[in-house]
Amino acid sequence: MSIRLFCAASLIASAALLLAQTHDGHENAAPAKLVQLVRDATRQFININAATAAGYQPFLGCVSGPDHGAMGFHYVNSALVGDGVLDASRPEVLIYEASGGALQLVGVEFVVIADSWLASHTSPPVLEGQSFQFVPSPNRYGLPAHFELHVWAWRDNPNGAFVDWNNRVTCEGQ
Repeated sequence: MSIRLFCAASLIASAALLLAQTHDGHENAAPAKLVQLVRDATRQFININAATAAGYQPFLGCVSGPDHGAMGFHYVNSALVGDGVLDASRPEVLIYEASGGALQLVGVEFVVIADSWLASHTSPPVLEGQSFQFVPSPNRYGLPAHFELHVWAWRDNPNGAFVDWNNRVTCEGQ
């Protein structure tokens, strides 16, 4: 095999591997941007007292996964849920995990009520290239039908930054 052919084959194999990794992990430039935007916007809420002062209130208890992982404790800003605005710097929900007697910020959830959104849009919401998931009603949270997007900005999720359940979050420390 000539050097030129070997280099071309290596380049093709490397590109294929990179493409496979990018597709499997759902990682690209847009997710990295959204994760960073969320981190920058929510750094102020690392301390739970700052979150409650800004209007975030506990909703339900610690939410654990149906099979594995958890989401943690959701602190919801109901004024943001009802405004129908998508803004990476203003998540409707902050997610915390109980650890060592304190709550640690692990991620956020963006929530848009489906009826409100669909009254003026024909497709699900998209934020920085990430599509929201539809959650019908009735659901385990007692909420109306809505669209949601999780962003694990403060706790790595081995399944991806935008997957609902995070195997590295637990409800056991509550």
